[in-house]
Amino acid sequence: MNRRDALARVGLLLGGTIIGAEAFLSGCTNPPAKNIGGAGTNFSNDDIAFLDEVAETILPKTDTPGAKEAKVGDFMGRIVKDCYTEADQKVFIDGMQKLDAACKTKNGGKSFMDCTPEQRHDLLVDLDKEQKDYMAKKKKEDPSHYFRMMKELTLWGYFTSEPGATKALRYVAVPGKYEGCVDYKKGEKAWATS
Repeated sequence: MNRRDALARVGLLLGGTIIGAEAFLSGCTNPPAKNIGGAGTNFSNDDIAFLDEVAETILPKTDTPGAKEAKVGDFMGRIVKDCYTEADQKVFIDGMQKLDAACKTKNGGKSFMDCTPEQRHDLLVDLDKEQKDYMAKKKKEDPSHYFRMMKELTLWGYFTSEPGATKALRYVAVPGKYEGCVDYKKGEKAWATS
């Protein structure tokens, strides 16, 4: 699957465009950002572990690999650092802190990393509703909601990873003949393209 097709598919899943996709597709990177919120865009191992857990809560391991196995946290960090504008980087990094603060408020002071999978799931369901409401009302010039960014990157990173493309999707590295109409049976995996 080439990058352009993968981005188009993830964009369709999310119903819009993906932040940072233009820079990613053109191969450009942003100049190093100033020190955003005291953290800059150099994600620590703890930050990547946090992002892995957020992604794993969105796409947990079932009979297919989860987002953590696809190393989505590392993917998120790279895309935010290399492809997001400075303003979007700030929204994302501040959003990591907001997510943890919302978790502590909802779960009696427990951080996201200390919560059970069920508590994490319930929090992210609430944040997903919040981001949908925000996105429905936002003006074009307003930044995206931080959880929307995390969700986009999770789907993008997962379905363009080797585990996501080969184990969650049906993948044929070198397809045979073209078949324009293939029957789909409910519950089958979607096709990945190369």
